[in-house]
Amino acid sequence: MRVNEGRGLIAALERIADEAPDEGLTLGQFIEALGDRAFGMVLFAIALPVCVPFLYVIPQILALPMLALAGQMAAGRAEPWLPARFAARRMDKQGLIDMARGGRKWFGWLEALARPRLLALSAPAMERVIGGFFCAFCVSILVPLPLTNTQPGIAIVAASLGLITRDGLLIIAGLVWGTAWIALLVIGGPALVYFVFAFITANVWAGLAALAVFAALIALFVLLRPKRRNG
Repeated sequence: MRVNEGRGLIAALERIADEAPDEGLTLGQFIEALGDRAFGMVLFAIALPVCVPFLYVIPQILALPMLALAGQMAAGRAEPWLPARFAARRMDKQGLIDMARGGRKWFGWLEALARPRLLALSAPAMERVIGGFFCAFCVSILVPLPLTNTQPGIAIVAASLGLITRDGLLIIAGLVWGTAWIALLVIGGPALVYFVFAFITANVWAGLAALAVFAALIALFVLLRPKRRNG
């Protein structure tokens, strides 16, 4: 089943997880099961586990294949391809189920809101530029600091979903989010990252502020949705 057959990308991930054998799937088998060979689709799916906060090892394992795919995207390759050593990396069945559930829980609303807009940003020529951003995001995942997997993972998921649905606004949101995080790493260094981490985990007001920003983003997407014409 291809995603463009009407059920959506997250539904396809749920199907793949349900039908996977008990031993799971290799990355190569997983990409093949997706059907559609677009970079945005493959990166969206692989980046989902990377978004899990306070999760270590798995994001670093997936970051190198993601970097390889982002590099191909930046180089203008037509279809994604993984070297044998990356394609052989295995994702167990429970991991696939958790990935699909997480995708539905955290990004299902985003998939529902995504609409074709600012189409120039999802044109083939722009994919190379976006691939360059993705390379930087993938490298930052490898940095052994708190939240260094979650923030760039979210950025890649959002921008990849924008590529799949041709939603330029979503692409911009993902690229800005990831770039802001990298700027924090470069300008502030580890000390600032640890400070932000401690502040978020210890300060209730920070959590409320994050919810307010989240609600504002939802409102922005709703307001900018193209209006359907009657008739």
